[in-house]
Amino acid sequence: MTAAQPSRRRDAAATREAILAAAVVEFTENGYAGAGVRQIAERAGVTAMMINRYFGSKQNLFAEAVDRSFGPPTVVGTERSGLTRTIAHALAENTAPGTERLDPFLLTLRSASDPEAADIVRRGIEAHAGARLAGLIGGSEAELRAQLGLALTAGTWLLRAVVGTRALAGADNDRLAELLAAMLEPVTREAGADPAPGSGAAAQ
Repeated sequence: MTAAQPSRRRDAAATREAILAAAVVEFTENGYAGAGVRQIAERAGVTAMMINRYFGSKQNLFAEAVDRSFGPPTVVGTERSGLTRTIAHALAENTAPGTERLDPFLLTLRSASDPEAADIVRRGIEAHAGARLAGLIGGSEAELRAQLGLALTAGTWLLRAVVGTRALAGADNDRLAELLAAMLEPVTREAGADPAPGSGAAAQ
């Protein structure tokens, strides 16, 4: 093995990473339909041919961008203890006026209406936030209850951060988190089970 071979592999990995990072930003800002391969290439400092070389197609690149964007825990954490309070406080803080940023919610909003992208977005939600939350709450109908919880978080984000309805946009973060935790508690706790320690219901 020559010294040049590891260097070429590192360069290839760096190029691929630059393309993927640029794609996350481009798809989040402009949606699947509005994001162009040439624009992604320019943002990454490569040619459009390089994108095809590393990812094969815009659809494949979008799928990897969705996985990259949805993978980290944005609102749904990784610990069962205090789950509803953690989600509620993260949601309140991340949707407060002036804190809008690139995130999976924006990518979903701007891409899900495109038929080619909708299935990829759905799989990303189910594989990441949906699976993470279902695994944390456990019990019967965990997947259904988890997705109801995600629907509440997505709806709150949409009305507060995007539409900016006055009551939500003007709500105190702590008070909003308190209400959200109480609303999340029934779907994150299996019927008949005692409230989890640190949950919204337990703290009331």
